[in-house]
Amino acid sequence: MPELPEVETVRAQLSAKTVGQQIKSVKKFHPRAINPRTEHNLDSLIGAQINSVNRRGKYLWFQLNRPYALVAHLGMSGQFYVQPSKDEPQKHLRAIFELSSGDSLRFLDQRTFGWVSVEQLHEQIPTSALHIALDQFDENFDSKMVIANFRRRKVQIKTALLNQQIMSGVGNIYADEALWRAKINPRKMSNKLTEKDLRKILSATKSVMSAALKAGGTSFDTQYRNVNGESGYFERRLRVYGRDGLACGRCRTKIKKIAFANRHSHFCPKCQR
Repeated sequence: MPELPEVETVRAQLSAKTVGQQIKSVKKFHPRAINPRTEHNLDSLIGAQINSVNRRGKYLWFQLNRPYALVAHLGMSGQFYVQPSKDEPQKHLRAIFELSSGDSLRFLDQRTFGWVSVEQLHEQIPTSALHIALDQFDENFDSKMVIANFRRRKVQIKTALLNQQIMSGVGNIYADEALWRAKINPRKMSNKLTEKDLRKILSATKSVMSAALKAGGTSFDTQYRNVNGESGYFERRLRVYGRDGLACGRCRTKIKKIAFANRHSHFCPKCQR
């Protein structure tokens, strides 16, 4: 699933290509790609101008010159492309928004877990993202409040990191990578960690996501591509995720993979106590 670095890469590229454009028409190709909780029909976007492209955690939205926004969640494999309208439709195309520039904004999704919707804004945040906490790149992010929240949680620290209502943007890949950097075992209980430990973890999550953002995110297959159709290349710099059985870059112990909440965790059993 795309995490903060991937979604922010897409957001920045969409902003460069769509801001100032007017939506001239809308075509829908798959009903599951429309969030059933959409508050307006997609046709209500016709004639609207895109003023900005914003993000909270893994949610994207196109701010319009209207009191509602075009909102998207990429799910597991959602992708946006901006390309000439005359180009042939791609496989897995779910919706097209024709723009005044002569380009089309295209939403594709191979697995159809992602979605788009039209939602009202509440202090500039769409309805579906109201429950999502700030991420570490937001100027209003409060690390003290997040640490206090972590220390109240009687769950494993990785579970706490993935809770988007505490701190948004971190997913399975960057949680594993951050915990390796911080030398913290993913199975440690959040409420048993010291404030110093939690500060190390927050420093590691921000540093690993910053590095991934510079690399355009992480791509393992065709399910993540940026707006230009390019892969991210941070997977070349992963230290533990997907490296089970390989030597740890610090101590040469074999990386271990364990089941975790219908996913997996990767960690070094020696470095990460």
